[in-house]
Amino acid sequence: MTRAEFLAALEEMLETDAGSLSPDTALDSLDSWDSLAVISFIALVDEHFDHVVAGEDLAKAKTIGDLLALTGADLA
Repeated sequence: MTRAEFLAALEEMLETDAGSLSPDTALDSLDSWDSLAVISFIALVDEHFDHVVAGEDLAKAKTIGDLLALTGADLA
């Protein structure tokens, strides 16, 4: 999965417009970043990267870039 594909998956998951997310997007600026989105993000990373995101690490995430880093993959 590329960075663009991951961002597109996040946009779909968060029900935001295509191309609206960037690594600098603050999570607290997204109305749809809620507990359901957190669970969906964890499932997305597990499914596509076979990586388990620790709750403590996810709680520290402030931006989409932080979420990208939590995938455990080098997304180009």
